[in-house]
Amino acid sequence: MSSKRLGFFTRLLDNTSAQERYRLATEQIIHAEQLGFDSAWVAQHHFHEAEGGLPAPLVFLAQVAANTRFIRLGTGVITLPMENALRVAEDTAVLDLLSGGRLEIGLGSGGTPTSFPPFGLESQDRGAAFARNLHTLLTAWRGEKLAGTDNRLYPAAPHLAHRVWQATFSVDGGARAGKSGDGLMLSRTQPRPADAPDLRLDELQNPIIDAYLDALPDGVAPRIMGSRTAFVTGNGEDARELAQKGLRRQAENHRASGQIVQGDTLDDYIRAFDVHLGTAAQVTASLQADTALARVTDLAFQVHSIDPPHPYILRSIELIARHVAPALGWVRRTPSRAVSTFSSDTTFSKEIQ
Repeated sequence: MSSKRLGFFTRLLDNTSAQERYRLATEQIIHAEQLGFDSAWVAQHHFHEAEGGLPAPLVFLAQVAANTRFIRLGTGVITLPMENALRVAEDTAVLDLLSGGRLEIGLGSGGTPTSFPPFGLESQDRGAAFARNLHTLLTAWRGEKLAGTDNRLYPAAPHLAHRVWQATFSVDGGARAGKSGDGLMLSRTQPRPADAPDLRLDELQNPIIDAYLDALPDGVAPRIMGSRTAFVTGNGEDARELAQKGLRRQAENHRASGQIVQGDTLDDYIRAFDVHLGTAAQVTASLQADTALARVTDLAFQVHSIDPPHPYILRSIELIARHVAPALGWVRRTPSRAVSTFSSDTTFSKEIQ
């Protein structure tokens, strides 16, 4: 099996203004590129600044593309039910050209329930809206006629239909992603069944991976991303001290929304939110115990929901690249040949000088 790819994921939650969040996240992605990370991923959230700081991921990634050379740029995810699918098709086609073919498109149906009504939707209708918009998006990317007219997407972007990733918490969702030949995005944490609150994350996600692989068409290479919270410091006690505030805030937010969080100590929160923190050796050992992570093709690490200060994020990125990721099967690639390495399509590959 080829070595895993390494990604940096951010929800843009630095404790500062929106403008400064965008500047710091850009700096973090540039830092990740310099350390050999293969990809950077940003989440989309509307309205609620404490949950995510970026409503317009494609706009943000356009300026990141102008400040980077080879790191692939992904959405994790665009909440497609709330979007005009044809505009997403146009914006992604332009952004992919501007970035030299580096765009990856993660899509999802979820989002904060209260975010849907301003877009003319209710949360319970998101599944049907996602299916409709995904059909429109793929139709446009594939260059088919739009709405019974002679109009077709410009600029053409048929390759983007092969760069889709689907995020899911369910076995059925894993099967859908596999049947479509898309990538599978597994979350850093996910809700436990009410009758099995102590299930490990890998016990929940291995069946999703199984369903994905079983449904994947013959000849299509799997793309499975395992996102995890990993905060690495030179001193394990520093990591625990910095985690106290962020994880407690996460627990309070969960409880306020009616979710159950067992216990009230830091170790309870670490367990509840599937957090890996400490020194490089401690984080490596913790991640190596995750049997689902051993099966993924792509590792993606974020510091949420600890959300430490910016200098600690930069240091964690460095320690992950130098010590943690190599122990998990990542080998740093020299950015030579093509930047388009995530799929078989190389239409917009280019040589890095």
